[in-house]
Amino acid sequence: MSTDEKWKANLAKVAFMKQFPGVLESWKETAGKTIKAIVPLKSKPEEVVVIFSDGSFVLAPAHVPEPWELTDGLTEARSVLEPSHREAYAEHDRLTAKDRDATRAARTDKIIGAIQNNLEQIPDLKERIKALVKEWK
Repeated sequence: MSTDEKWKANLAKVAFMKQFPGVLESWKETAGKTIKAIVPLKSKPEEVVVIFSDGSFVLAPAHVPEPWELTDGLTEARSVLEPSHREAYAEHDRLTAKDRDATRAARTDKIIGAIQNNLEQIPDLKERIKALVKEWK
């Protein structure tokens, strides 16, 4: 077989695979489907073929989400997930508020500490802070 014939054969194979019956191109297409089987790839066990009861399938990498990704996902899907996970969302909200308050307190401490540490080196700092406070009243 010539190199040209090999190239054409590969192109035909790839074109057929892209049109293979049942292959899904997005997760949106899986909505409402029932999973029949999950088959790990031998070459990459962290990736799987998710096969649905209607014969359609999708390839999916295993993914351990970063905390920020989980936060985004939980926020975006809240209206769908919360009815099944009310207590978890309540705890998430409590912890998020606690983290926000701790961040605010830490920033305040850092600012106060910076002011106290610089009062001696910057004599006019005290007067400028007083002027700022007056401005806010």
